[in-house]
Amino acid sequence: MFEPALIGQLAAELHQSEKSRQQVEHFSKRYPGMTVEDGYAVSRAWVKMKLAEGRQVRGHKIGLTSRAMQMASQIDEPDYGTLLDDMFFAPGDIPTQRFIAPRVEVELAFVLKKKLQGATISVEDVLDATDHVTPAIEIIDARIEQFDRHTRVMRKVQDTISDNAANAGIIVAGRKVSPREVDLPWCGAILRQNGVVEETGLAAGVQGHPAIGVAWLAMKLAPWGECLEAGEVVLAGSFTRPVAARKGDLFDADYGPLGRFEFRFT
Repeated sequence: MFEPALIGQLAAELHQSEKSRQQVEHFSKRYPGMTVEDGYAVSRAWVKMKLAEGRQVRGHKIGLTSRAMQMASQIDEPDYGTLLDDMFFAPGDIPTQRFIAPRVEVELAFVLKKKLQGATISVEDVLDATDHVTPAIEIIDARIEQFDRHTRVMRKVQDTISDNAANAGIIVAGRKVSPREVDLPWCGAILRQNGVVEETGLAAGVQGHPAIGVAWLAMKLAPWGECLEAGEVVLAGSFTRPVAARKGDLFDADYGPLGRFEFRFT
């Protein structure tokens, strides 16, 4: 386990990287013994820095929810990060200068009306605690470079976790539906980039049911004495591959009966 001084040092590097838009090299390369737990420790330390500057927790994101992504990352469970108030955007113009290497993913967001807490939580518990589900786009970013600048080796999951599970932004739009109003696994979306269909997918791609990840996260937080609070937004996980975004790109996210919205990186 990393010493507290090292955890603080690496968190500070991420904090500076986000501000300067200059990526840092893989932590896992510099510290080969780095564990997943070390990654979460760094991520939590970074979030604490942000909270000390006045940011507020608005929710959480779940990543690596597909089996293919877990196999590629050599893990057997998802990862998670924290959503802060300055990460939320409305459809429309998205400031490219906020990010280093932005990519977008298609997801569903659960907005809670009750606390989710405990070591045993089911999909039904999640649905009972959810006020509504709504379409969402996650903007992911890489404060830690995705590929090593020298060897082109891909970063490890420990790096991604320490980088707040790559989270950088969220766009919430479309219809707000009761979690039992629609068959959530069959909710689908089409993502167009500059008029070209880049991705399509069904929410069933998120472990069979998007609420499964929300239950997993609540149980994962329990040993820390934490929970998912009423009013929080939980990004349940992407059901498309990430699509790279560049300045000037226009995206069209079409969720069918759940709504359609556009956003442009400016």
